[in-house]
Amino acid sequence: MTMLTLYGLKNCSTCKKATKWLDEQGVAHQFVDYRDHPVAPERLQQWADQLGGWPKLVNRASPTWRNLPEARKTPESDQDWLQLIAEFPTLVRRPVAVDAQAVSVGFKPDVFAQRFI
Repeated sequence: MTMLTLYGLKNCSTCKKATKWLDEQGVAHQFVDYRDHPVAPERLQQWADQLGGWPKLVNRASPTWRNLPEARKTPESDQDWLQLIAEFPTLVRRPVAVDAQAVSVGFKPDVFAQRFI
């Protein structure tokens, strides 16, 4: 298996659970905090495309999203989405799991087990 990279925030409880689960299962991975190491716009675009669009990548139930002015909640272009994420990196669902086969968002032990074990 190719190296798994988990993108998220080091203080995010879901990212911590995912990392702990991967460690317990012996799944080799690296963790990238995208606040410390922002993800390139091209990569964000690839993730959105692979996931089926920006609404799949962006957590629109988050406090960050809810606190946005209404006018910002209707990005009309990829560039608008990228600008929004650059300003508010916490909008990206966490964690983002990336390997050579796929990109996924969120953490559910059963889904991770099917994908990584």
